[in-house]
Amino acid sequence: MLMTHGWPATKRPNAITIGNFDGIHLGHQAMLARLTSRAASVAAAPTVLTFEPHPREIFTPESAPTRLTSLREKLEILRGLGVAHVHVCRFSKPFAALSAEDFVRRILVEGLKARYVLVGDDFRFGAKRAGDFALLERMGREFGFQAEALHTVEAAGQRASSTAVREALAEGDMAMAAQLLGRPYSISGRVVGGDQLGRKIGYPTANIQLKHNKPPLKGIFAVRVQGLLGQPDWPGVASLGTRPTVHTNGRPTLEVHLFNFDRSIYREHLRVEFLHKLRDEAKFPNLDALIAQIDLDAQQARELLGV
Repeated sequence: MLMTHGWPATKRPNAITIGNFDGIHLGHQAMLARLTSRAASVAAAPTVLTFEPHPREIFTPESAPTRLTSLREKLEILRGLGVAHVHVCRFSKPFAALSAEDFVRRILVEGLKARYVLVGDDFRFGAKRAGDFALLERMGREFGFQAEALHTVEAAGQRASSTAVREALAEGDMAMAAQLLGRPYSISGRVVGGDQLGRKIGYPTANIQLKHNKPPLKGIFAVRVQGLLGQPDWPGVASLGTRPTVHTNGRPTLEVHLFNFDRSIYREHLRVEFLHKLRDEAKFPNLDALIAQIDLDAQQARELLGV
C-alpha cells in the first residue's frame, strides 16, 4: 500500500473516500468496500484521503476526542481492507481556510486526479464547513468525476460511529465495542523497557509503547496478543492505566502479562486485543495487596479465555 503526505501530486487516477477513519468501524468498512468495488469499475486506485492531526485537535484541543487508532494502526487496518493508497493531509489552520471549491479543485482534481469520490451522507468540507454533497456532486459534473454519498450503517441497534465505540470502551463494554468495530478493540505498539516491577513480584510484563496520549479505555483486561513469532495469538492479562499503587502521577501505561510465556520479546511489535474488562484500576495499600489482586485477575482472565 502506498502512503503519501503533504500536498497531493499524483499522475494516476484515483477513486477517493475522505475522512478521519478513527477506529475504522463497520460504517467505515462499508464505505471502503463500496470504494474498492467502484474503483475497479472506473479503473482507478482505491484511495483514502485522511487528515493528521484530527481537525478538532487544532481548533478545540481541550475537547478533542480520544483517538481510537494511531496513524500506524489506521494504516495497518486499511491495508487489510484493500486500500491501495492513503494520502495524509497535514491539517492546519491555513489548510482549513481553503474554500470548499478550492478543496475540490486543488486537492481532489489537480492533486489526486479524482474519477470517483465517496463520502458519508453528512460530509461537510472546506472553510467553515461550507461544502456539502450537493456542491461536490455539481463540481464532479464540471471536472469529470462521479460523487456518491453512502448512508449511515447501523450495528447493535445504533449508528456505527467512532463516538459510539468510544462510549462503549469508556463503559468497559468490550462486546459492544467489538460489534461496532466488527473485531475486538486493539492497541498495537513496540515492546519497550519498563521498571521490571512485574518480574520482581512474579508477573513479568511486556510494556507496550502507547501512541495514544489519552487511551479510550482503562482498567484490567483479559487479552489476546498477536505478533509473537510462530504463534497466531497468545492469552494474557493486561493493565492499562497510571498504576496508582506505585506511581503518584504516572503516565498511561499498557502492561501485558502473557500466560506460560518466558521468551524475550523486547522491541517486537505486538497487537493487544481487549476481550473482557475485569475491573477498574485501583490503588492498593501495599504491594502484597496488589499481588493478591493480580492473582485473582490472572485466574479470572484464564477462565474467561479458556486457558
